[in-house]
Amino acid sequence: MSALSHMPKPMRWIALFLLIWLMLVAVATIGDGFQLASEKHAKQLFEFASNPIMGLIIGMVATALIQSSSTVTSVIVAMVAGGLPITIAIPMMMGANIGTSITNTIVSLGHIKNKEEFQRAFNAATIHDFFNIFAVLIFLPLEIVFGLLEHISGFLVGLFRVGATSSVEGFNPIKAITSPAIDGVSAISAVLPNVYAGILMILIGLGMIIFAITGMGNIMKSLMVGRAKNILQNSLGRGAMSGITSGTIVTVLVQSSSTTTSLMVPLVGNGIVTARAIYPFTLGSNIGTTITALIAALSITGENASLALQIALVHLTYNTLAVLVIYGLTFLRELPPELSYRLSLKVAEQKTYGLAYIGGVFFVVPLLAIFVFA
Repeated sequence: MSALSHMPKPMRWIALFLLIWLMLVAVATIGDGFQLASEKHAKQLFEFASNPIMGLIIGMVATALIQSSSTVTSVIVAMVAGGLPITIAIPMMMGANIGTSITNTIVSLGHIKNKEEFQRAFNAATIHDFFNIFAVLIFLPLEIVFGLLEHISGFLVGLFRVGATSSVEGFNPIKAITSPAIDGVSAISAVLPNVYAGILMILIGLGMIIFAITGMGNIMKSLMVGRAKNILQNSLGRGAMSGITSGTIVTVLVQSSSTTTSLMVPLVGNGIVTARAIYPFTLGSNIGTTITALIAALSITGENASLALQIALVHLTYNTLAVLVIYGLTFLRELPPELSYRLSLKVAEQKTYGLAYIGGVFFVVPLLAIFVFA
């Protein structure tokens, strides 16, 4: 793999883009594997949504299993159009925000062989986790007591004309360039039962991530020196508004917050930029990912079309307010990067803590809570 860094510069750039493509294929492969391994269980979780706490947990676990907040939020929009109470759907949207951050945390495992790189990568990945958790801690009680997001989104719906058929369909360029390879992996595992095929795809995806990130590290270190490194650092460190705006735009274009945040993790892991430099970019990805639910809502007609649009606007309002409140208040702004940094130091010393963190936060604790609150 070290031979990659000695190739001619044009070839190194080509190799870097191929490895980035491989990492994107790996992330999508893991997501498809989770879907196969969990079969219908993720969708069956929605049936347990009986109160706001259950809604939050179900949105979180379903997203962690399906590995796509875009899919889950679109399902929630459709369920609201079908009669799901919006008071339950709002916490489900909040849970989807937490569940989607598992992807970049998994990507950080690609640096697990190198202690310093792993610490930096895990720090970068879990900033997203802590930010989304704090957003829930602040806004879920406000929603339960005052119906804050429901009232704001209800007002916004009144500003739109609802009921006309829309032909808006999103084009996802990431899906277009990765689908052939993902289909190939799926074909290899198709001979197995769904659960075992899903597990095999997860393992293949993890192997691809480790291979891709190891290669990317060697190439990035040779390419991102001097002017190239300065340009990247300046673009990400130009200020909060620039970072948030960039993260929003990129995520709208690729329609996947997990993709944009996952691409940042190797940059931090390899020491090219810092975790704090990508912090605003990560927040922008939270806002940008709301485009999917809005597109889904625009395709719904009938008597519940206004409710479908309202829950999509809840997603936009919630993520925007979370950025304004948490990043806008200095004492709150520092909590996600500080806590993620402290956690990354412990995980770098004892790598099993990293696996325990992923399993515990995204699966064990929420599933246990289902039995308590169901």
